[in-house]
Amino acid sequence: MKTTRAPLPALLATLACAALLAACAPLSSRPPSATGATISSIRWQSSPNFDQRRPNLVIIHHTSNSTSAQALRTLTTPERKVSAHYLIDRDGTIVQLVSESERAWHAGKSWWGGITDVNSASIGIELDNTGSEPFADAQIDALLTLLTDIRQRYPIPAANFIGHGDVAPARKDDPSVLFPWARLAAAGFGLWCDSPLAPAPDGFDLTLALAALGYDMATPDAAQRIFRHHYLGGDEAPSAEQENALAYCLLQQKGGE
Repeated sequence: MKTTRAPLPALLATLACAALLAACAPLSSRPPSATGATISSIRWQSSPNFDQRRPNLVIIHHTSNSTSAQALRTLTTPERKVSAHYLIDRDGTIVQLVSESERAWHAGKSWWGGITDVNSASIGIELDNTGSEPFADAQIDALLTLLTDIRQRYPIPAANFIGHGDVAPARKDDPSVLFPWARLAAAGFGLWCDSPLAPAPDGFDLTLALAALGYDMATPDAAQRIFRHHYLGGDEAPSAEQENALAYCLLQQKGGE
């Protein structure tokens, strides 16, 4: 697809500012805890002027389990302290585990575009998959149906449909390289660029570009590795020109949303 190039410094600045503003958005309003409050002068006065949290990210995982029954036990056992909003079986069956208005425990320590508590801003979807097998067509069909339903409730940008590895590149790499990101992007969920790619402009800075896409550049090597994992299907290093062209194309897509 041919796109009009925006001036690179302005594009990077705009995307970075938008990410930081998103991180500052309030998510909910709750009364102070009766047991946790330490200021005795706090008085609770209920207001009707609030609503439930509105997620702005969707994080996709694979379970690493052989069966959905194993995954379900993990996601519902209190001692494991891990959950997700949805689990999708290989046959396309969708199980909801946590209300979308509540904070599921799926992302762990993570970061995306300035958001430091990804669990509070996201919907987590687990796909039952060992991590070394192709994702079943019925499972991806069900995922696309679910994502379409979610998009009808929340205006989540295409760029914010991402993987667990994207938000925690130093710890995670799921979903695996077999996950069909291109198919999701074609349906409007995620970004994708196919070859041939136009070269990035002179002076293009890959580190700034990855930060503008949302990656945590506190661990630059991990961020670059997971960027390749997501968009190139592996960890093998492309040429600098190829990688810059890919990042530039993705930035153009994100800026055009």
